[in-house]
Amino acid sequence: MSCLINFLKGILVGVGGIAPGLSGSVMLLILGLYERCINAIGTLFKNFKKNLLFLVPLVCGFGVGILLFSKVVDFLLINYEFHTRYLFLGLVIGTLPLFYKTVKKKGFALKHWGIILVAAAVGVFLFSFNKSLFAPVENPNLLQSAFLGVAVAGSSIIPGVDSAVILSSLGLYELYVGSIADLNFVVLIPAGVGLIIGAILISKIMNFFIDRFYTGTFSIIFGLFLSIIPNVLNRSCSIDSLTQALIASLLIVAGFLVSYYFGDIKENNEKIKKIIKRKK
Repeated sequence: MSCLINFLKGILVGVGGIAPGLSGSVMLLILGLYERCINAIGTLFKNFKKNLLFLVPLVCGFGVGILLFSKVVDFLLINYEFHTRYLFLGLVIGTLPLFYKTVKKKGFALKHWGIILVAAAVGVFLFSFNKSLFAPVENPNLLQSAFLGVAVAGSSIIPGVDSAVILSSLGLYELYVGSIADLNFVVLIPAGVGLIIGAILISKIMNFFIDRFYTGTFSIIFGLFLSIIPNVLNRSCSIDSLTQALIASLLIVAGFLVSYYFGDIKENNEKIKKIIKRKK
């Protein structure tokens, strides 16, 4: 039964991986699976069977989620970009209460607000104003191809980091997309090796910091996540009329309510039951 549940959660993680402004790692965090997932990858060979039984259904669900919903999201972004992006903005904002609850889980002090603000400021600088730190890599050598895999692993594992923006900043985004589209195995094979090594090493590092500096680590992650929220919207989302403003507001509210509800279904169902009882 737990395998089926993890498979279904993996589908939601896959949806998060293709939704603008979200990421698979953020969805893992919201679903309460992030720390366990990081630990399972970082200690993969210490308890191989147990870790594999946990990771395989999750990874399979992730793949199914991407396959099932990538075309849907792509269709919506092409044909209804204004509406889709404002709905996703609501979905992203709806994750904030549970994300913040996760940050505070093991204690929270005034200094952590400072860490969140500094991380958010750094994130805005990196993700919004400085998106091309390095020139695009066109003919990578073996080391650059392997580093591509490490960069993909890092940007995927660390919540609050926009993979597309990080890869663009490193000059690797065009190489990443082009290599997958063309099935360029000269790049993809060493990148795959880098991805596996990077995932294990970065998971170990994240596991270390979460174990020893839980609140500080998640404060940084929360700040980075706040900084990428504005990137959900683009030029197509400009509002030119009162009608558009009303539609955008309704979509944000709808997205927020859906995301907030699914963030903690059990607790929210209990709240709804209490409200119904009071009215009776």
